[in-house]
Amino acid sequence: MMTVSGQPLSETTRGAPSSRRWVALVVLCLVQFMLTVDDTIVNVAMPAIRHDLAFSVSSLAWVANAYWLMFGGFLLLGGRIGDLVGRRRLLLAGLVVFTVASLINGLAWTPGVLIGARAVQGLGSAMVSPAALALITLMFREPGERARAFGVWGGIAGAGGALGVLLGGALTDLLSWRWIFYINVPVGIAVLALIPALIPADRAAARRRFDIAGAVTVTGGLLALVYALLGATTYGWDSPVILASLGGCAVLLAAFVVVEARQREPLVPLRFFGQRITSVAVVVGLLTPSAFAGMFFLLTLYLQTLLNYSPFQTGASYLSLVIAMMAAIAVGAGRLIPRLGVRPVLASGLAIMAVGLATFIRLPLAGSYWRDVAPGLALVGFGAGWAFISVTIAALAKVRHEETGLASGIINAAQQVGGALALAVYVLVATTSTTGLLASGASVAGAQVGGYRAAFLVGTIIAAAGALIAAAGLRGIGPEDSRRAAAALHG
Repeated sequence: MMTVSGQPLSETTRGAPSSRRWVALVVLCLVQFMLTVDDTIVNVAMPAIRHDLAFSVSSLAWVANAYWLMFGGFLLLGGRIGDLVGRRRLLLAGLVVFTVASLINGLAWTPGVLIGARAVQGLGSAMVSPAALALITLMFREPGERARAFGVWGGIAGAGGALGVLLGGALTDLLSWRWIFYINVPVGIAVLALIPALIPADRAAARRRFDIAGAVTVTGGLLALVYALLGATTYGWDSPVILASLGGCAVLLAAFVVVEARQREPLVPLRFFGQRITSVAVVVGLLTPSAFAGMFFLLTLYLQTLLNYSPFQTGASYLSLVIAMMAAIAVGAGRLIPRLGVRPVLASGLAIMAVGLATFIRLPLAGSYWRDVAPGLALVGFGAGWAFISVTIAALAKVRHEETGLASGIINAAQQVGGALALAVYVLVATTSTTGLLASGASVAGAQVGGYRAAFLVGTIIAAAGALIAAAGLRGIGPEDSRRAAAALHG
């Protein structure tokens, strides 16, 4: 959860009745709910989108990746711009961008239009999310109230992610996949009307630099890398297009390092990675979403194309994951981290996720949900309930108090980018394996499921590697560090 520092809100807001602030919190939570729903709602609709707009499997991944990369790539810059122009102003501008992009997504008539609008939608999210969180931080200054406000915020965010797959399935089944985007339009308009009445304009910070060059170079480099991974099966690794993409990735990421080293106020200060534990936590943060990113994408295709599930049935299938995740959060992480420290909980969570992914390596051609799908989903969900909370606390455990906002922002961005990169790897492995199996004489369905198995094997290895890195690299974080980081996480 990212904390964004800045100047206080106007006297009007600070003196506003408590009831008004809590109503404003509800509206801001509705915004976050919309963003988190949009992060997962698209997964269940992927097969319908692929059919209607004639996507290939590799290009279909861009429907998710364009959003994640723009969201993660510009998330930190969004927080900095909020300091410069005002958080309410940035929130309103971001909502306009997000809402208009949602409408274009629903109207999309070609794959390129949909992918482009998803990228713009991710940019809008990168403006909205840090601005909304900063406004909550500034409206609720008393520690007890702030903790309750963040508790409501976190619960709404978790519910949005969980309900996204169910809502996506219901809308796709009853109406059309286009309605998973149309639904954002009335919500966005309503919130745009309410916010000016509930939250007065805040004062911007004194004029300062903000690192657009850093955000553009790192996002451009990651986009080039993902394009190379997804396009390799179409063009070949030795094609000029792929080689140019890999070269562009290297140049842009190198430029990012140079820019950050020379900027007076860099997006990501390189000194931040001088602390071993923090650097390890960011690496684990990149690996942690690997299970979710690829699993949702490929398992949805498996359920709908090979088991003939409807979109609504597919969304309901993920209930076992949601229930297990909520159980892990409620029963496990909150009690174990303060007592044992973050390292054993994080490593155990990733190991459980790896075991869950390993169950999908044997997906049969004609599988059973309760035998072949539900156990793996429950294990991945339970492990994720420990891992996602723990990795954020690990990133905060050894940083100075005044850098907790930077640390939480970096780990949030790392998770968005890690999900996009992992999905590209999953699709590359699945597509390459499927093509090889078809060439060897396998049936189309047999080749598809063989590709899914190969991708889940890679996902298992990634999650297991994350568990080992966390166990070996996070030594030195004790229970006291974990409790302090957890307190910083909640303001």
